[in-house]
Amino acid sequence: MSDEIIQQMTSKMDKTIEALKKDFSQVRSGKANPAMIEDVKAEYYGTPTALNQLGNITAPEPRMLVFSPYDKGAIKEVERAIQSSGLGLTPTNDGVVIRIILPELTGERRKELAKVVKTKSEEKKVAIRNIRRDANDDLKKDSEGKSQDEMKVVQDKIQKTTDSYIAKIDELAKDKEKEILTV
Repeated sequence: MSDEIIQQMTSKMDKTIEALKKDFSQVRSGKANPAMIEDVKAEYYGTPTALNQLGNITAPEPRMLVFSPYDKGAIKEVERAIQSSGLGLTPTNDGVVIRIILPELTGERRKELAKVVKTKSEEKKVAIRNIRRDANDDLKKDSEGKSQDEMKVVQDKIQKTTDSYIAKIDELAKDKEKEILTV
């Protein structure tokens, strides 16, 4: 049963790491990345729909994103959604595709983005610690018939796993900060 608890915990922690990677992909660095806008939602026949479902997003140049809609009728709504997304992007629409030229990042903006990375990584560390707490609670519920030594071994395993995931988060955050702050 304790192996099952650790497997469930590891699975949840893996999902947390994937969520962090997705969050980081949406934080702008020096280069254009289609993931920056793929989750922006535009009204499409009355339903908020993610841009990655409404067309192709490409980065043909380091500082340009191009959105090619599957349905040309949605282009105005997509343009409006990108403008109001809070990402600070200004799309231009030629009737066929939407081009987004990313402005050069200022030193001040880079520092702000680095703070966003720190905040997101701290949120995920809290999530990892909550998963650890839940695993320890599950272990205590399942402790009938187990010696203190067996319990201690499993608790140590839970802690070591938690520490390794916290280290992964730190490494991802360090890499993303370096990517943002490198001119």
